[in-house]
Amino acid sequence: MRLMISGGGTGGHIYPALALIEELRRVDPDSEVLYVGSTRGLEKDIVPKHNIDFEELEIQGFKRSLSLYNVKTVALFMKSLHKAKKLIKQFKPDIVIGTGGYVSGAVVYAAAQMKIPTMIHEQNSVVGLTNRFLSKHVDKIAVGFEDAISQFPKDKTVYTGNPRAQQVANLKSDFSWTKYGLKDDVPTLLIFGGSQGALKINRVTAESIHLFNRKDYQVVFVTGPKRYDDVMEQLKGQTINDNVAVLDYIADMPNVLPKVDAIVGRAGATSLAEITALGIPSVLIPSPYVTADHQTKNALSLVKNDAAVIITEDDLTEKTLVENADFIMNDRYKRLKMAENARNMGCRDAATRLLDLAKSICH
Repeated sequence: MRLMISGGGTGGHIYPALALIEELRRVDPDSEVLYVGSTRGLEKDIVPKHNIDFEELEIQGFKRSLSLYNVKTVALFMKSLHKAKKLIKQFKPDIVIGTGGYVSGAVVYAAAQMKIPTMIHEQNSVVGLTNRFLSKHVDKIAVGFEDAISQFPKDKTVYTGNPRAQQVANLKSDFSWTKYGLKDDVPTLLIFGGSQGALKINRVTAESIHLFNRKDYQVVFVTGPKRYDDVMEQLKGQTINDNVAVLDYIADMPNVLPKVDAIVGRAGATSLAEITALGIPSVLIPSPYVTADHQTKNALSLVKNDAAVIITEDDLTEKTLVENADFIMNDRYKRLKMAENARNMGCRDAATRLLDLAKSICH
């Protein structure tokens, strides 16, 4: 298969694309892949490290208010559309897949105009602007949450799950908590606000360390590299007991997650794909700073299945954080039941499903 794939801006669009590419290479080592990303997204740094051919387009998103910025946006879109068509003619893909972000809009729309088989993957429970636009033009639509099906044309929408889930589920972890001075036989809670960290989660967790010090479970608090110094300044003069580890970053998070008993964190689509694939109970604190509040809707899909509890960022305090952590960590039966419910929501063959769907529309 000759696959052209495009997704950009955030890890939530990039990592599902990488997981699909990994599965394609596993079943078809002779496949050819071209990844088309944006000049300003994370993908230009991440994708080439995976030995994937990469091309970039200069593109930006629309602002919701009337502004001259949008005039430039339209001009860049037309320029990107032209370049995307040129790349398609050169690469001759069997299929073009978009995983979200503005750049995928130009690439997939160009392919649809050229009558190349096209597909999009929507990771969130609320459809993004780009995928809403593309849904009218593509041959197939894959979704990571069943809640998203009703927002797309029914006849071409298929639930596949998020391919990142399969990637994580198939990993054999050799990780030991002794690396961070902790024990492998004590239940462990991971508090993690995402790769950049989350300001309020960090602040409230730091305020709660004196309470976590007294728990029978372990707490691993990952601040994000840019926020670590601020957190350590906040903790200055405080005792940190040996059941608590404060870290700036964990480079190999997929290897660590199978050793986690519960997690406190955001409700991004990739994170939820990982924790459901592995069956990890969670305390979810959705980011209020995302489009259409989609993280809250992502989180509620787990809450209604008793796989997670939710705290809004407005309600996040020392009291609510520790109470919800205790609710899961101090009741082994509850924790195991939530883990089972999370695992039942996981789609551990999502990459295979997505690839099979792609093959079904190739000429």
